[in-house]
Amino acid sequence: MSTPTSELTERYTHALMNTFGPPKLALVRGEGSHVWDEHGKEYVDLLGGIAVNSLGHAHPALVAAVTEQLQTLGHVSNFFTTGPQVELAEKLLALLGGHEGKVFLANSGAEANEGAFKLTRRTGRTHVVAAEGGFHGRTMGALALTSKAAYREPFEPLPGEVTFVPYGDVEALAAAVTDQTAAICLEPIQGEAGVVVAPDGYLAAARAIADEHGALLWLDEVQSGVGRTGEWFAHLRHEVVPDVVTLAKGLGGGYPIGAVVGLGRAADLLQPGNHGTTFGGNPVACAAALAVIGTIEDEHLLEHVTVIGQKVRDGLAADPRVTEVRGEGLLIGLDLVSETAAQVVEAAQDAGFIVNAPTPRRIRLAPPLVLTDEDAAAFLAAWPGILDAAGV
Repeated sequence: MSTPTSELTERYTHALMNTFGPPKLALVRGEGSHVWDEHGKEYVDLLGGIAVNSLGHAHPALVAAVTEQLQTLGHVSNFFTTGPQVELAEKLLALLGGHEGKVFLANSGAEANEGAFKLTRRTGRTHVVAAEGGFHGRTMGALALTSKAAYREPFEPLPGEVTFVPYGDVEALAAAVTDQTAAICLEPIQGEAGVVVAPDGYLAAARAIADEHGALLWLDEVQSGVGRTGEWFAHLRHEVVPDVVTLAKGLGGGYPIGAVVGLGRAADLLQPGNHGTTFGGNPVACAAALAVIGTIEDEHLLEHVTVIGQKVRDGLAADPRVTEVRGEGLLIGLDLVSETAAQVVEAAQDAGFIVNAPTPRRIRLAPPLVLTDEDAAAFLAAWPGILDAAGV
């Protein structure tokens, strides 16, 4: 790869812990779906901070909301409340169908899943069933629900007791859930696995299995929520009502925020003293989230995401070196004929596009919801050449 030597990345290696490996680029500026590195090279950002930058970079609505809120209240403790905190909680409940519920606001997806994990313990049960290929975060509780051995094994023993079952297998799920199960924890679309979509009927079956045993159905929408799939939440397409939904990533459009939404009986499981956070519900973060939601509504981005996502998937599938394309909206995964995903990432970066390889054979795209037709067309035009350069 022809990226010039970077003084900033050299300094990174001496000052930051080596938890992510050497950074691929040092980025200094962004606008819309474009970013620039320290050498002035421009890229189309088709990863969006891994499904975080819903409105792209430097969106005026997000900049204005954060600036205005910082000029009034930047932070208050959870002894008090603010208008943005209450308004965001009300908005999330409305977008989830207006069901009776309550919201706990956190700072990240892992924190949201930690909070939800604790919430399930308040049922009086300790057993959770999760899916192979699922990813729920790197903190100890969230990691306990994540099946990948390479993530888990260095930190075991992890909080138990968790049973993993093959994703999409209704019979395996039914066999694993018992009357001692607190919750079933699933992603409607598994992001880290390479964008694996729940089969038709799977989430409805999970709902029925949970009901049969008095367990909670917990859906992790950290990566798939907030318009990413062309719906406000990916599970809405499946016409199921979960007990718990966890959110983060795209909710703040780049400003850190997470949420645990408890619906029905799950709304009141956490009581004073059971859980807390210093920065959760921060008024600036809530203002950012409200700006994201408002912009998605005002700019009709759900419809845009649906249409442009289909165009991108169709364009990618047209190359015979792509064996499968999956996803909904602008959460897209594809399989290659060979284990050359890492080389594709490098070739795409050389060509001015940022993509991701979650597995040796899979590429993931999660661009900003404001991705333009022009940028999508430019990527699809470059795609065959990228595969050529990567030796696919």
